[in-house]
Amino acid sequence: MTFLVTGATGKAGRHVVGHLLREGVRVRALTRDPSRANLPEQVEVVRGDLTDPATLGPALDGVTGVHLLTVGGDDYATLTTGPEIVELVRKAGVRRVALLWNGQVGPVEKAFESSDLEWTRLEAVDFMSNTLGWAEHIRTEGVVREPFADVPGAIVHEADVGAVSARVLVDGGHGGRSYTLTGPETFTARQRLRAIADALGRDLEFVELTEEQARERWRQAGYGEELIELLANWQGNPPPQSYTVVPTVEEITGRPPRTFATWVAEHAARFRPN
Repeated sequence: MTFLVTGATGKAGRHVVGHLLREGVRVRALTRDPSRANLPEQVEVVRGDLTDPATLGPALDGVTGVHLLTVGGDDYATLTTGPEIVELVRKAGVRRVALLWNGQVGPVEKAFESSDLEWTRLEAVDFMSNTLGWAEHIRTEGVVREPFADVPGAIVHEADVGAVSARVLVDGGHGGRSYTLTGPETFTARQRLRAIADALGRDLEFVELTEEQARERWRQAGYGEELIELLANWQGNPPPQSYTVVPTVEEITGRPPRTFATWVAEHAARFRPN
């Protein structure tokens, strides 16, 4: 069996690749720039772009299952190519697809829901690895500037997202289901910084931005207005599912979800001054 991983060089994608390799199956990775993939040598790396379905045919040849992103491009915009992707997946004889959403049900999810294909939606509330966006400022200033300092979230380790996707793809039997994926506890942004400070043995300062300051920073970073609106709503006024701990990771993988303390220990070097 061969499994295709889109976004294979991303936060969760690399873990999907790793878990599939440990299952002993063949793994093919889709990326827009194979020269920068830096994946294990046993992974077949192919060029393709989800925003251009015409590039996907060879990548899908002989594939049993697909880990599929629902965003694409440099600005992480929601993909509008769902119907075309569904048709290509059907023609290729793909048996099942794990859809990694971006915080909302978009054209890709809707296209698969309207099809006769076996799809499973993975709703990761927020990756622990997004905290790496603080690393440079922690190293150089000891300060983090973020909005919504005290809004809780049941953040999930990206390795657990990868493990769930691999299980869904290899085992099957999860068709038509949507799974919320969380860690074992909730954390606010301020609490995350405190956990990092404790691990480093260093005092760190949290400076809370206003929502408008955050929006302007996201604009300067090149984010599209759709993504900015999603970030502001999801972070500032999240739905209950984003801060409600659920046992899905353990139910599907057979092991408890990783804690934020574990994640911090794995990445502590990224936050230490050079």
